Amino acid sequence: MNTPISAFDLSKEALPDLLLKIQQGFIQLPDLQRSFCWHDDLVIDLLASVSQGWPIGGILLQEVSHGSWKVCSRLVEGVQLEQVPTPTELILDGQQRCTALFMCLFSNRPVRVQSRRNGKMSDRWYYIAIDKALDPDVEREQSILSFNNRRVRPGFAGNPAINCSTPEQEYELGLFPLARVFSYTAWRQGYSKYWQYNPEKLELLDRFEREVIKRFEHFQVPVIRLKPGLPKTAICRVFEKVNTQSEQLNFFDLATACFASQDFSLRDDWVKREQRLRQQRVLQTVKETDYLACVALVATYHKRQQAIAAGVSTQKLPAVACGRAEVLDLSLADYQKYADQVIVGYEEAARFLYGQKVQTAEDLPYQIQLVALAAILSVVGYPQDRVRAKLEQWFWCGACAALYTSWHERRASQDIVQVPAWLHEGGELPNTIQMAHLQVERLLMVRRRHGAVYKAINALLRKHGAIDFAAGEALAEINLFNDPIDSHHIFPVAYCKKQGIDKDRYNSLVNLTPLSRLSNQKIGGKAPSQYLRALEAEGISRRRMDEILRSHLIEPETLRADDFDAFLNKRAQALMELVNRAMGKAPANNLLEITSSPAQRESA
Repeated sequence: MNTPISAFDLSKEALPDLLLKIQQGFIQLPDLQRSFCWHDDLVIDLLASVSQGWPIGGILLQEVSHGSWKVCSRLVEGVQLEQVPTPTELILDGQQRCTALFMCLFSNRPVRVQSRRNGKMSDRWYYIAIDKALDPDVEREQSILSFNNRRVRPGFAGNPAINCSTPEQEYELGLFPLARVFSYTAWRQGYSKYWQYNPEKLELLDRFEREVIKRFEHFQVPVIRLKPGLPKTAICRVFEKVNTQSEQLNFFDLATACFASQDFSLRDDWVKREQRLRQQRVLQTVKETDYLACVALVATYHKRQQAIAAGVSTQKLPAVACGRAEVLDLSLADYQKYADQVIVGYEEAARFLYGQKVQTAEDLPYQIQLVALAAILSVVGYPQDRVRAKLEQWFWCGACAALYTSWHERRASQDIVQVPAWLHEGGELPNTIQMAHLQVERLLMVRRRHGAVYKAINALLRKHGAIDFAAGEALAEINLFNDPIDSHHIFPVAYCKKQGIDKDRYNSLVNLTPLSRLSNQKIGGKAPSQYLRALEAEGISRRRMDEILRSHLIEPETLRADDFDAFLNKRAQALMELVNRAMGKAPANNLLEITSSPAQRESA
């Protein structure tokens, strides 16, 4: 069988033929497309371009054939049919232009447009002033007028109101209704009769027909047609590329349309599940795409396990993945089979993260690592004791070493295969743990306050028991009650600038720690020794202050002596030791190297 070289065809289609197919229901919209929502001026610009034969851009159609993938579709807005046929083509790009032209020129109904000023919707009829359209000194847009639903244009800025509610008034004013552009002959007859076949009026009308009406009748629309054999993943990519206005479409939208063709509303199902997830603060930013990727991860994992049990050779085992292709290949049966399991996995992930002092969605180093964690817990259930310690090691390796920054879908796919086997079956150490390395130099280079490494170390500090400087409460407890905790400089910026300390050094993660707004106000721009004395003057004992500083892995004497270099060195080493323990690695020349397992670490 010959494989086609190109996945699409290029052609042109006469505007009347294109609009007729839309009217007959042979060209429809995928049900994931947003509703028609254009402004009055955009419709006028479009009509002006067509009336002059100017290009309006191409449209992209997907050919639909028997046996191709099914997607729920709907009629273009303005089309009314008692019996809706199966579409032969779907509009992937050009919906707004096709809808505007159909409603203006073919539907014999007003166009529903949105006001730019207040966002309200209104019905509009469009007319073109014959004399202005033929005047070369008048911009075509200025010759096209929009009227309200009663075909009345209210007076404005000294201009009188215009009423076109009857054909006779249209004839009198020389305003042609663009809704009659493809039934021009009948309107012309009425116009000629009204003006008693006045030669000047007929000559004007002849020019109007040649220079304007014929432009509509012979207008050619460039059309790109995607061939029916194109994979779903390619079509999804097309959607993401071409639908750039408003909210972009993604694979969840396309999966929604696919499931809708089987009488299942994925979006409604997600709304219910989202409400359940949002009961946990750490899960409040889980997106529908994250959730669906997690379902795909679990579904493909189980398919692989079934193949292993059936004795399939390693080379022929199905892949485990959560990319666009895998999500779009997800069957409705598999979705319904694993969706509940995935929701439980997310809830168990929230419980696990709470134990790591990752308490809110803002605390999460990576959303995609949460997808992997939820998938793993969907498969293995909530881990107990020593197994949980191993899972903690995996989590901190991914977060602290920033391993989910790139190729994150691939890493999640590896982890769902490797981590469960390692947790319960004595499998090999997961690649995420093997690859996790962090050096002191790297720690000193981290300056993104809201980056993954910073968030991971902040969580480790909370887990270590970090206490707020001013409030004297554990940060983990303050965080639970929505008091604002943010990243603040230990050696203040103003002080560092006065001392001539390099910007890259004082903005390093090592000189940042999570503190309340009150603590930051107390610190101000003062030297550390000064703000410590001020805090102690308010009733905090020196011993308690030292205890608070050490909870942030700060050596108190370096602050009391305002010794920035000693502070930076000692805190960097202390933070490295904290990360060491979390990742299950032992320092060797500042490079974190692998140790054996949590059990061996405990006995060491």
